[in-house]
Amino acid sequence: MEFSPAPFFEDVAGGPAGGAAHWVRTTDNTRIRVGHWRTEGETNGTVMMFPGRTEYIEKYGDTAAEFASRGFAFLAADWRGQGLADRLLDDPRVGHVDQFSDYQQDVHATLALAAKLDLPKPWYVIGHSMGGAIGLRAVLERDDFAACAFTGPMWGIFFTPIMKPLSRLTAYWGPRIGLGEKTPPTTSLESYVTSQPFDGNVLTRDPAMYQMMKDQLAVHPELALGAPSTIWLREALDECAWLMEQTAPTLPALTFLGSHEQIVDRKAIRERMADWPSGTLVEIPDGEHEVLMEAPNVRGPVFDQLAVHFLAARSDASASAALSS
Repeated sequence: MEFSPAPFFEDVAGGPAGGAAHWVRTTDNTRIRVGHWRTEGETNGTVMMFPGRTEYIEKYGDTAAEFASRGFAFLAADWRGQGLADRLLDDPRVGHVDQFSDYQQDVHATLALAAKLDLPKPWYVIGHSMGGAIGLRAVLERDDFAACAFTGPMWGIFFTPIMKPLSRLTAYWGPRIGLGEKTPPTTSLESYVTSQPFDGNVLTRDPAMYQMMKDQLAVHPELALGAPSTIWLREALDECAWLMEQTAPTLPALTFLGSHEQIVDRKAIRERMADWPSGTLVEIPDGEHEVLMEAPNVRGPVFDQLAVHFLAARSDASASAALSS
């Protein structure tokens, strides 16, 4: 596996000291960027963040700091088509993937780098939004993680009753008539946080966190991403349908859902977690899509619960190893 140092915007990340990033080549020769923060002294393992669509490593600097204070190393990736990873279309503002399963090549490369860097085990994964779909497939197909967690996972996409049939028509007919690399109607090529004022946004109720997102893109506009391609929408809908057909894994899972979630399908999340034998769903009153970026009195307890969840899995893994030795 090929990897080399990559830019890391510590000026806006705001995470713990010592953050770094690497370029990694996937098996199909796509260049992605992976960032990590280590902890000082004894560690409880590494939390791997699988970000959502449009996101990038530096956005999770605060999250890395939260986990560092609880004794965890932290990793996040720029998936293909976003952040500083290779953009896949001539217009870099359009989020795109040829096949949704291509993201698993990014997962494989990310974990290979984590192994090369000897990031401490056990490894845990948190999938946010689109990263929740990527993460669920990963834990269905791999055994690298001691536990998993999700925040607003994209196991279905929320559409209003009026937009649902139009969106599906666009997703499945657009590519057939040569519009696959175009964005769906009513979407914008401008980044959501740069175009949407805080009032009325569907990401967070914390103005400080929303301003942080705006400030990061103002300083580093190359990180910004607009609407997805029609092909991305088709692939995402197909992936969500496939994921909902799969039997839940046995891996311990903790999922957070904001009560005001308006980006992903709340019904799909509730159904998936109701069917997960070792899974727990926590609904956040008045929470929006990004519960890790809500106000401190909301996100603090979320990080506490995640730490307890991961530490319990670490203890179970240690006990199992002792019994088998």
